[in-house]
Amino acid sequence: MSELQSLDKAPEDVETDDCLSSYTYLYNPTLLQGRMAFLTGGGSGIGFRIAEIFMRHGCDTVIVGRNLQRVTEAAEKLRAATGRRCLALSADVRQPQSLIDAVEEALKTFSRIDILVNNAAGNFLCPASSLSFNAFKVVLDIDTMGTFNASKILFDRFFRDNGGVIINISATLSYKGQVLQVHAGSAKAAIDAMTKHLAVEWGPSRVRVNSLAPGPISGTEGMRRLGGAAAEAAGMWNNIPLQRAGNKTEVAHGALFLASPLASYVTGTTLVMDGGSWMTSPNHLTASLDLWSSEMKKSK
Repeated sequence: MSELQSLDKAPEDVETDDCLSSYTYLYNPTLLQGRMAFLTGGGSGIGFRIAEIFMRHGCDTVIVGRNLQRVTEAAEKLRAATGRRCLALSADVRQPQSLIDAVEEALKTFSRIDILVNNAAGNFLCPASSLSFNAFKVVLDIDTMGTFNASKILFDRFFRDNGGVIINISATLSYKGQVLQVHAGSAKAAIDAMTKHLAVEWGPSRVRVNSLAPGPISGTEGMRRLGGAAAEAAGMWNNIPLQRAGNKTEVAHGALFLASPLASYVTGTTLVMDGGSWMTSPNHLTASLDLWSSEMKKSK
């Protein structure tokens, strides 16, 4: 019984944007040997851990972000921990030309790109009635347009003729309508739809396209910005069927599966990794508005 209980134990993770001090392989260490991955938003949070886990399984990576210093520091950590190659590049997913330049630099360095992870995102708590037109647009520009921009550029530059894998980091926000999240929920719902359309259109070119939808994940900017500490203090994790928040390593393992030959016949779908939380977590309007109000006061 003790062995069975250990099967759902969370793998090791660290709250900060640092590499794991130790790592237990659940998959073959050479699962992505010889592959190269291009990750947007790869300098921190979930994107950083996905890059690390890919690299620990033989993959070289390019991590892209708007802050060159951040991705450069992240790349140094990743190289030191894994011994794999990692190129840090600055680009804004909202600006196609900057992404084109980054992709060309990646191809110049590595000669190939096998995997695209669309992880760049923006989010914050805000009631729809208080959301400015520009704030709504910014989130869709980063999440939805950024995902399309990177996907189209990679398809045009490499995937059309060589095949590839696209993993879109999504969310469960739109599944039941989450308060204070109309901007992010709309953006992620569009990404899930895009995933299906691109999977159908690009399947004949040997391109697999899937979404991965994390739930509450510890050690992320999203957790810090979206009231994760308050939710934990209030015992909200007890409403999750698995009784806890997830961690970045778990999400990275999901991405590893989708990127690998293990998922060779998986396309056009969404892998939800949230411990079942979207089905059971309450949608408290009053408590959420109180949290938003207190966060607004702190920022003034």
